[in-house]
This record gives sequence, structure tokens and C-alpha cells, in this order.
Amino acid sequence: MFHMRRGNVKDEQGQAAMSDPLSKLPPLDLVRGFVAVARRMSFTHAAEDLFLTQSAISRQVRNLEEFLGTSLVIRRHRAIELTDDGMRLFRCADGWLQQLAELTAGMRRADERRPVTITASLGVTSLWLVPRLGGFQSAHPSIDVRVAASNKIANLEQEDMDLAIRYCRNAAVPAGAIRLFGETLVPVAHPSLKISHIESKSALAKSILLDLDEPQRPWLQWSDWLSASRLDKVKPKGVLRFNQYDQVIHAALAGHGIALGRLALVQPMLQRGQLAAVGKRTGQVADFAYWLIIRPGQARTEVHEFADWIMQEAQLVNAALA
Repeated sequence: MFHMRRGNVKDEQGQAAMSDPLSKLPPLDLVRGFVAVARRMSFTHAAEDLFLTQSAISRQVRNLEEFLGTSLVIRRHRAIELTDDGMRLFRCADGWLQQLAELTAGMRRADERRPVTITASLGVTSLWLVPRLGGFQSAHPSIDVRVAASNKIANLEQEDMDLAIRYCRNAAVPAGAIRLFGETLVPVAHPSLKISHIESKSALAKSILLDLDEPQRPWLQWSDWLSASRLDKVKPKGVLRFNQYDQVIHAALAGHGIALGRLALVQPMLQRGQLAAVGKRTGQVADFAYWLIIRPGQARTEVHEFADWIMQEAQLVNAALA
């Protein structure tokens, strides 16, 4: 009886292998690339998530489409859509890859060092977080950190991240978020420009303004500041616009013009003399602040140590801005 049952099992496995051979499944890398694109609805952000180039991710999706003989993604000028087949594949593969990720994570060796992953916007990462990371590493050499910079709000659970620093309205803050500091603006420029005060018609007419090209946040643009200062009728010497805030500040550091400094981010540069304040501070931007979010249910000690360090650094910022 025992040998007969083994024979039946072998036959069933053989028939299953003939009807559904593993060799006919698409390569895992292609499926993973497609799922990354479908999750983000962006080739650029998918490439960042997988540490690949945008062209490499695009090739993976095209190769998968050729393998399956069907279109999965509709590519538009500034957006993408999933076809019906693409949506069907995503619903199946996304859950399967999530299960596989959870399974393999549980199979890791107990002594393997898993980094603490934090996500923040490009500006906050470049200007606030990265300059401070050396201090954390010196104090906690046994804790590895992975920084995932992106202007898109990440789902910490779905994307397996531990922490996030977000800049948002109070009404949009998730439950349990910890306030780090608020938003105050001040005009800043490189000392070599020898600008003492921008709040005069003559000074403004001789100056180049470094502006953030982000209509969704007008309070970070010069138009709002000039209007509040009753200088909106004065034409500056020129305007340079950038689509990322850290580019605005790097241009100011290079002496290319005057930027609206987000005080919490540029305060160390002011203290070191890399930038100089050339105008009055604004009041705090109403209803906006920087918040720390810890992934719900997070129990890893190293994550909470990193979170505590971020809160300590935020306290230093608040003290400097008081």
C-alpha cells in the first residue's frame, strides 16, 4: 500500500509538471520589475525602488510583454495606465511577491544585520537628514541605515520601510505621527553676494531670485513672499527656477542668487556662514509641519533607537529656531 501511494503521488506530480511546467513561467526579475512599476505607476520611482535605471525597468516590462504576448502598460506622456491584462497580472503577482518577501524575510539568519529604512522627500533627505547621519553612525556603529529618498508618499507596510519624515498639513497626518518642527522661511544668499537686505525695491531690482517650480506649494515660492512684502510690482534682475528644493539651496550656496530658505533645513548653513539671511523671517506656515512616522507594529529595537535620535535632532532644531 505504501509503495502504491508513492507511485500515485509521483504520477500526479509528473502530470502536474507536464501540464504546468516551471519553464513556461516568466522570469522573476521581469515580474518584479512590472510589479514595481504597477505599484508606483511610474517607471522612474520603480527604478529608484529597485536601484536600477529607468531604461532597465522599461526593458524588463517590454520583455515581459513580449514573453506573454500581450500589452501590460499603456505609456502616456507623463503617466502610465495598466491594461486589463496588466491589471490581472498585477493583482496576482503583487500578492504573490508580497508573500514571497515575507517568507524569505522570515528565513533570514537571526544574526543577519537588517538596515533601518527611512524615507523622506529629496529636499529633506539632502539638506536635513544626510548631513546628520554621520553623527548617528558614530554613536550607533552596529546599526545600518538605508535611505529611500522620494517625493512620493510611501506606504511603509507595502514597501517594507520602517520610518518616514513627512511634510504635510495637520489634517493629513496619520495617527501616531510625531511632530518634529514647523516651517519658517527666510531669504538667504551666499555671503559673497554682499546683499544686506532684500526688502527694498532697489535691492530686489538688482537681484536674481532662485525659485521653486512647485505650484502646489505657493508659500515656498517668491510670488507669495513678494506679495506679502508689497514688492510684487518690482521686477527682479532675473529668476532661476528649479523643480527640487535642494537644487534651489545648492544654487544659493554656489552664489547664483537669493533663495527662500526653509529655516529648519538651512539653519546649519547659516550657523557655518555658508549662507546669510538677507531678509526677515516669515511667521510659521500655518497648518504645515514636519512629522516622523513609525511603521505600525514596529518592534525592532534599532528602529526605535533611530527614531529617538531623529527626535533628539529635531529638538536641537527647535532650540536653534526659538
